[in-house]
Amino acid sequence: MQDICFSPAQTLRCPGGRVLDLRHPQVMGILNLTPDSFYEGSRVASETELLRRAEAMLSAGAAVLDLGSYSSRPGAEDISIEEEKRRLLPALEAVRRAFPEAFLSVDTFRAAVAVEAVAAGADILNDISGGTLDADMLPTAGQLGVPYILMHLRGTPQTMTQQTHYEDDLVLELTRYFRDKLTTLRTHGVTDVVLDPGFGFAKTPAQSHELLRRLPELRVLNLPILAGLSRKSMVYKPLGLQPEAALAGTIALNTLALRGGARLLRVHDVAEAVQTIQLVSNTFPPTPTPISP
Repeated sequence: MQDICFSPAQTLRCPGGRVLDLRHPQVMGILNLTPDSFYEGSRVASETELLRRAEAMLSAGAAVLDLGSYSSRPGAEDISIEEEKRRLLPALEAVRRAFPEAFLSVDTFRAAVAVEAVAAGADILNDISGGTLDADMLPTAGQLGVPYILMHLRGTPQTMTQQTHYEDDLVLELTRYFRDKLTTLRTHGVTDVVLDPGFGFAKTPAQSHELLRRLPELRVLNLPILAGLSRKSMVYKPLGLQPEAALAGTIALNTLALRGGARLLRVHDVAEAVQTIQLVSNTFPPTPTPISP
């Protein structure tokens, strides 16, 4: 894997010459534009509520806001491209107008949506499928020239719960998957990449916990790691709870993710995640990672 070079390793170069520095862990706040997100408390019903929530997240310390209009919960409805755009683009434009300096990510696996989202002000593409659900996505990411979040997924949101059997070691399979996808991304000119192991996506709660425990093994790829653990079933199901009661468990697992090397926490509860980062950093000061020339 030494032949795969992405530079600089701990920064994301975004449109307008802005740089998102991930040498120190940061928080990505989730803005759900879907009516059926698994966590009801994250759903946004109006532009006023959207902007209020975006402002609150930024004020609490979010470095990135992640907007998504296609629900990826298990068994979610497969909406059309037109419906995804209808939900996403006006909201994205409103947030960009209100917060021109914010880093904005769009959660989509569709190239056509990505093109219009970047034109509307998105800085980062967050693709749950790693290009597997739209063959045009990886070439489009290269053409758009924005950072790309590469997640591991098998199947689709509608079928992924039946895709949890792994012939090989789980982390070994993820490492191979990322290695192959990074090679493809490099051929398309994408050099600013974040890895997302996809907790809960085609993984049982037990597999997700194993993946969290072994997260440091993915650091061999020398790229920032995103941990999306917030209020997921791996948090609340072992405790016999529902997503609404899973904040404390989320904080606990985010702490483990930070100790495993995560540089970006994707969360519903920004203030708590920022505090977690501060306390973990105070207890275990990170070794500074130099920015590559």
